[in-house]
Amino acid sequence: MNFTLIVMTLNEIEAISIIMPKIDKSLFKQILVVDGGSTDGTVEWARDNGYSVYEQRARGIRNGYLEAWHLIEGDAVITFSPDGNSIPEKLPELIDKMNEGYDLVIASRYLGDATSEDDSWISGLGNHFFTGTINLLFKAKYTDALVLYRAFDKNLIKYLGLDKDDDFTFVEKLFFNPPRTLSWEPMLAVLAHKYGYKISEIPASEPARIGGVAKVKYIQWGGAIYLQFWLEFFRSIKPERLRKNCITNDYIFSDEPDA
Repeated sequence: MNFTLIVMTLNEIEAISIIMPKIDKSLFKQILVVDGGSTDGTVEWARDNGYSVYEQRARGIRNGYLEAWHLIEGDAVITFSPDGNSIPEKLPELIDKMNEGYDLVIASRYLGDATSEDDSWISGLGNHFFTGTINLLFKAKYTDALVLYRAFDKNLIKYLGLDKDDDFTFVEKLFFNPPRTLSWEPMLAVLAHKYGYKISEIPASEPARIGGVAKVKYIQWGGAIYLQFWLEFFRSIKPERLRKNCITNDYIFSDEPDA
């Protein structure tokens, strides 16, 4: 299995020049920077340092993913934030865990002795509340279902219908979010568990961000995401999304996923 590292950026010039040199490029078939409209020199720095850059046509993190997804060369992807929140030293561990045969491996901020230095009281409460809701509704065992830092089979997005807007359009409109501005990490966790995919977590503490400005919209995003969980809870199973109907590879999978 080979990997593409997707680096999501929006005005991260202070951090990217510190974090990206710590990444071992030999781990990856491809490193792709997806930029959401930086004006601070982030794009120029990335290109000057030899990274492939895709500049989004429309704003929003899901727009970035969807616009750039056809460019992915790896069998699996790792989504990575270069703002200091994602620890580069955990990349080999994510890769090793995926190579054990998992479909999704989350770098959890709350597993074991991992902690988040970036949480405010409201973000910490929200992360635990939302993850707890997923566990309650879907009988999952996640410790961190929302974090961006994770590795997964690139085909999961298609298998689970996340390449479409069906699970997002209504809640985005209801909570006054522009189209494709909700990210897919929470629903990826929900749907991967609901449809029987092999999931694990590794502990990965989250340092405080380096410079830049956090882009989280607690009410608009939080309300929409929480409603997504309940809507999915009441939806019937779609057989075409089940792992047994999608996965046909020869990897050996563990019988006891950790989440």
